[in-house]
Amino acid sequence: MTDTLIYPSDVAFSPAVKAIQTRKGSRETYAHVEQGRGWRTAIDPDLAAFLAETTSFYLSTASADGQPSIQHRGGPKGFLKVLDTRTLGFADYSGNRQYITQGNLSENPKAHIFIMDYAHRRRVKIWGEARAIEDDPALVRSLMPQGYKARSEQAILFTISAWDTNCPQHIPQKFDAADVAAALAARDARIAELEAELTRLKGQPATTF
Repeated sequence: MTDTLIYPSDVAFSPAVKAIQTRKGSRETYAHVEQGRGWRTAIDPDLAAFLAETTSFYLSTASADGQPSIQHRGGPKGFLKVLDTRTLGFADYSGNRQYITQGNLSENPKAHIFIMDYAHRRRVKIWGEARAIEDDPALVRSLMPQGYKARSEQAILFTISAWDTNCPQHIPQKFDAADVAAALAARDARIAELEAELTRLKGQPATTF
């Protein structure tokens, strides 16, 4: 990282942010967090497990003059891969060919990953720097999910500077259609099993004592 941070959360808590926290009464609380465990800078087993289930996230970048952009990235579980304790990688699929993310990263590497898990009402925020890699076919192939029907144009590697989680407040609970379909299929199979058992029992002679 090009910036020197006293605390990992300084990647988000700029002097201007801290000034507002002071004015609104939350700076003391966050200062206590900073001096304790604070935000994390390496991928731990819990985050790795969370990322292994991720099918969707938002990638934020900005141009050299600070114009922000947020792009969605999706794929099968595990498409956002943990390469080491500080590095994430994913195959960047061909889309609408606007290339806003790649253009922004070519002049400003700072990036942010925002992941929502609506089913469990969790969210993870990851700050860092990213770069697009076009000239490494082996890397792109290693990041491409097996059997996934998409065409990858390049790889994106994301180096983590800090990450944090949020409380579930105000997160609406939603479920993926595939998970709902699986739950309904399991329910229907159980109903059919019970109906068959009931039919079998009805066909047996009554027990006499």
